[in-house]
Amino acid sequence: MKLFACTSCGQTVYFDSIACKGCGALLGFIPDALAMVALSTEGGAAAGPERYLPCAHRSSGCNWLVNQRDGAHFCVSCRLNRTIPDLSAPGNVRLWQRLEGEKRRLIYSLLRLGLPFEEGPGGVAGLEFDFLSDSSPGGGGRVMTGHAGGLITLNIAEADPVARERNRFEMNEPYRTILGHFRHESGHYFWDRLVRGSGWLAPFRELFGDESADYAQALQMHYQSGPAPDWRECHVSAYASVHPWEDWAETWSHYLHMVDTLETAWVYGLTLEPRHAGGEVLATEPAADPYEFTDFQSLISQWMPLTVALNSLSRSMGHEAVYPFALATPVIEKLGSVHRVVRGAPPDG
Repeated sequence: MKLFACTSCGQTVYFDSIACKGCGALLGFIPDALAMVALSTEGGAAAGPERYLPCAHRSSGCNWLVNQRDGAHFCVSCRLNRTIPDLSAPGNVRLWQRLEGEKRRLIYSLLRLGLPFEEGPGGVAGLEFDFLSDSSPGGGGRVMTGHAGGLITLNIAEADPVARERNRFEMNEPYRTILGHFRHESGHYFWDRLVRGSGWLAPFRELFGDESADYAQALQMHYQSGPAPDWRECHVSAYASVHPWEDWAETWSHYLHMVDTLETAWVYGLTLEPRHAGGEVLATEPAADPYEFTDFQSLISQWMPLTVALNSLSRSMGHEAVYPFALATPVIEKLGSVHRVVRGAPPDG
């Protein structure tokens, strides 16, 4: 994630900053320009000829701004909500704020990559979000996180660290985060929007498999028998081995992990120069914004040493590996295919 500077005093501020700790100025993020600005005393901000106003959810923690000429009350992230939790229920405000904070990180990535997520011509569905609880009115009990026709549904219990960790343990998952859920489910959306019925479908099937295989049967088999013992040889996660759709969504999610984390490393000027014989194999110096890379090999060559350093730092603090993945060659090839789809390279390029 980028670092920003307060336009009032120059103090370093961050993606989720509401106010500058240096001068106290209220801050707002302009999605159009991917920039952070100090608000005027009237509560708005200007960027060139454009004028921006705070999102109507600012009192709930949203620091994004709305272009005044849009005539909208909500920012580009908040306006994607179809259903928000019952905020009168104890604890729901806190859970919802956590969900929204992570959703803004997803939308930031989509904006940086120039990916379409609003309604398109010919009835193309835009992204929408339902944030529900098991006790939501009209619900059928347990809310399952998933995607269907552009609508991403997330059980707000995933914003409770205790509940999420319990789910992670029960499902034997090495990694489970709110942002990971958003990235995974957005992968299903972009498969529908970018791959289905396009020139990318044949290359997709060569790498990921035939998506026409019975999905419900594949899912049932996975939960009854578990993943194949050799899933690590060609999948980024055990769940990716369920079905080609899940393989794509897990790989898509991992690609977003990579570019967003590498951007953070680049912005902080992180350089790896291991101090031991033969350490050059882990040496890397992010030389450019990874969101601007057209060459996938440059991304992966910087990513692998960074993950080794991240895991070593995490273990030094007494934690488990922050990056519990091992990328086999077929997985790297799949990540490269996601990169080509995102960058719009021709399917045979």
